Amino acid sequence: MKLVILCGGLGTRLREETEFRPKPMVNIGNRPILWHIMKIYAHYGYTDFVLALGYKGEMLKQYFCHYELMNNDLTIELGKPEKICIHQSHDEIGWRITLADTGEKALKGARLKKVEKYIDEDTFMVTYGDGLANVDIKALLDFHKSHGKLATLTGISPASRFGELRIKGSQVEAFSEKPTDTDGLINGGFFVFNRGLFDYLSSDDDCDLEIGALERIASKGQLMVFKHLGFWACMDNLRDMEYLNQLWAEGKAEWKVWG
Repeated sequence: MKLVILCGGLGTRLREETEFRPKPMVNIGNRPILWHIMKIYAHYGYTDFVLALGYKGEMLKQYFCHYELMNNDLTIELGKPEKICIHQSHDEIGWRITLADTGEKALKGARLKKVEKYIDEDTFMVTYGDGLANVDIKALLDFHKSHGKLATLTGISPASRFGELRIKGSQVEAFSEKPTDTDGLINGGFFVFNRGLFDYLSSDDDCDLEIGALERIASKGQLMVFKHLGFWACMDNLRDMEYLNQLWAEGKAEWKVWG
């Protein structure tokens, strides 16, 4: 099963860092936040990634093209550049990564539509390139399979500056990006979709995922929420970045589910 990670946004509220790199490449510890997200899914056995690139997408291509050289021990014989021996010493063996240019100005729905050609199964996962959580991915998938609906999102609490979900049981009755109070669940990403999602999307750059597609899917009773009561955080601004780095430095990174 493939995981699509949305990596194309401008990250304007983190301009101190994203002036020089795309937000998914901003470090938590000595690794990009994107790496941390991928490690969460890899822990559950999902290592087939599709990265929907946009702003400064070339930096992600460079990172993964040089990954073996930069993350392994090397033996080099000077004067013979063809004789570079890579000593396998990282744990990301078997990761398959498709890096797809989806346009610098495209919204999230358009980015998903543009990577449709890389999705060859009926069910696939999607997440944002700036959110970390200790979500049980296996339980999330089991929940999606159990209800038979088109879409599942992970609902987290509390609602704050993000949009709120109106739910009944486990069904999302309304999807809104405008919060009305602080008591409900909010959209934390970590989606599971069936291919029918693409019927709600277009490749036009102004096609969004949340405003439009998810609202229509919810109105048809096809959007369910997987309730996550554990750790969740996003890197939306400089304070968020500093908070996540502090957790990592202090050994309190609850999203680190891998060994």
